[in-house]
Amino acid sequence: MNSPLPTAAIDRAQRQAEVVAALSALVPRHALLWQAEDTVPYECDGLTAYRQQPLVVVLPETETQVSAVLAACHRLQVPVVARGAGTGLSGGALPHHLGVTLALAKFNQIVRIDPLARTATVQCGVRNLAISEAAARHGLYYAPDPSSQIACTIGGNVAENSGGVHCLKYGLTLHNVLRVRGFTVEGEAVEFGSEALDTPGLDLLPAIIGSEGMLAVTIEVTVKLVPTPKLARCIMASFDDIRKAGDAVAAIIAAGIIPAGLEMMDKPMTAAVEDFVHAGYDLDAVAILLCESDGTPEEVAEEIDRMLDVLAGAGATRMEVSRDEAQRLTFWSGRKNAFPASGRISPDYMCMDSTIPRRRLADILLAIGQMEVKYGLKCCNVFHAGDGNLHPLILFDSNDPDQLRRCELFGADILETSVAFGGTVTGEHGVGVEKLSSMCVQFSPAERTQMEALKRAFDPTGLLNPGKVIPTLQRCAEYGRMHVKKGLLPFPELERF
Repeated sequence: MNSPLPTAAIDRAQRQAEVVAALSALVPRHALLWQAEDTVPYECDGLTAYRQQPLVVVLPETETQVSAVLAACHRLQVPVVARGAGTGLSGGALPHHLGVTLALAKFNQIVRIDPLARTATVQCGVRNLAISEAAARHGLYYAPDPSSQIACTIGGNVAENSGGVHCLKYGLTLHNVLRVRGFTVEGEAVEFGSEALDTPGLDLLPAIIGSEGMLAVTIEVTVKLVPTPKLARCIMASFDDIRKAGDAVAAIIAAGIIPAGLEMMDKPMTAAVEDFVHAGYDLDAVAILLCESDGTPEEVAEEIDRMLDVLAGAGATRMEVSRDEAQRLTFWSGRKNAFPASGRISPDYMCMDSTIPRRRLADILLAIGQMEVKYGLKCCNVFHAGDGNLHPLILFDSNDPDQLRRCELFGADILETSVAFGGTVTGEHGVGVEKLSSMCVQFSPAERTQMEALKRAFDPTGLLNPGKVIPTLQRCAEYGRMHVKKGLLPFPELERF
């Protein structure tokens, strides 16, 4: 005789049947997934340490369907998590176990490119790199270039305010988006920003960009395009000391130079990527800087000479300037492949994301070295050094629960040390579920209350991507008491709890 199903399982099955029945009338049958084997591919994003199968996955094909699905979910009070390519690294697209995952991959058309206005209007599922590929025939490209640009979508870039190796000179997604069109939680069409120089009413575009799918569902985006530089050259500079490399970054900016890219990799990261892509990196260096200049040949020549002088003065032990475009791309191939290279040397890795003042680059690297001993795990480091955005990759095995626990503590320590050094708990990957507790360190209860108020203004019932980004007061209180009691934090800010 079969054992009766637990009440929770019955409730979930009943809820699933109700949602499937409602959505079946709105989208084609093939656009609706609810069997366990069909929803497994959607159980996580790039942060694979946390997994949860959704109640239902919907793959709408038209804006009318998106609107109708949102309206139906709102009527049924079903949570909705919008998902693009799933390349996010903070669990921002982690499904809700009683919710609908709204997969928007089919919205992958470039609507138009206006070479005179230097803009591109694209659907949310268009890949980041595809925009530049389409604009190339006009001598234009889209500047933000996250390392996942061959796969990540513009809708996800908007959700996380993504950056990339060229964000120091050209800015983040926020600085390169003119307009976002989408739907509210009720399925009502809404538009933020404008293709004009200004827009009437409140300027809510900056609130939407980086809101991690909590305020509205993005469907279409208009981005700025910039002229393709006539020339770009890259310096690969080696250092025998972490502090010298960190000081060199600060010295370049202090000299009034804004490179097109300014990246740092430590020795473990350099070894991992060199074995993977054979970019010609100096394996004896304690740290490597990649410093790029772009523009006219005259501008590039002058800027490269100035950077070489600064780097030499900062103690660079070796400097090599790319001799042609092929070598420049080879230099960058290592940096762009840092994440997959780490995947070759470890069963799993957790990529952290925080920011610090440039002058503290060496301090955070030295602190991370101490944490490796403390938590018994290795860490490879790669930085958007120019704007102080860290991407430490903690290596671990998710099959070992104790390693996962230590990895989580290691990551929290990095984030909170970044705050102690005057930085932030996230730079471009977002908060998602990964950094919920660390938000308790970064923001006061009053500040988090204001965030909740903004969320309620857009989504009064809290159905869009619930349980992400903004921690509850109870969570923060428990987190503060636990960490202060155990003495795990390197600074006393949490004692106020």
